[in-house]
Amino acid sequence: MSKIRSVCVYCGAAPGDDSIYIDSAIALGHQLAREGIRLIYGGGGVGLMGATARACAEAGGMVTGIIPDFLIGKEQAFEHAHELVVTKDMHERKRLMFERADAFIALPGGIGTLEELVEQMTWVQLNRHRKPVMVLNIAGFWKPLLTLIDHMQTTGFINGARPVRLLVANEVSAVLPQLQSAVATVAEGALHGEAEESVLDRM
Repeated sequence: MSKIRSVCVYCGAAPGDDSIYIDSAIALGHQLAREGIRLIYGGGGVGLMGATARACAEAGGMVTGIIPDFLIGKEQAFEHAHELVVTKDMHERKRLMFERADAFIALPGGIGTLEELVEQMTWVQLNRHRKPVMVLNIAGFWKPLLTLIDHMQTTGFINGARPVRLLVANEVSAVLPQLQSAVATVAEGALHGEAEESVLDRM
């Protein structure tokens, strides 16, 4: 049975307008640290990004930040990451995040978070990989997106033979149990190691 060793977290470089967002990001960072699961994230030290990474690192967890050089100053590259990888552009950043992660979680965020999430949803829908993709639906943040996906389905723009496979967790405590359950039947090779090279060759 496969086991998740690392999780990529997509989230905002802003804190949002409600403390529940920061509180949930911190709780997720703590949970990853407790379970010995490496956090892979965008490398910033501000907003939900910084809160998740700081909480994970301070709780003794493993943190890998991946940030393009032009964002180092703007997003205040996180100084406490065990590993900080600086890339030449966004494309390299996303490739490395995919390579190093066994699963993907989107916390609340803006356009960049949405773009990263939708890209992973698309790759899964097209059977390019089997890594689970999840939204952490804090305070119903992702409800409009979930409604839009349902609308795409009912209006015939999502093929029933290729459904959108998106996990939804409404509480931080449900995140890792759902992800572990999702990979229980996934072969090790589809989650770690050779999977990344074959997937990227097909993109």
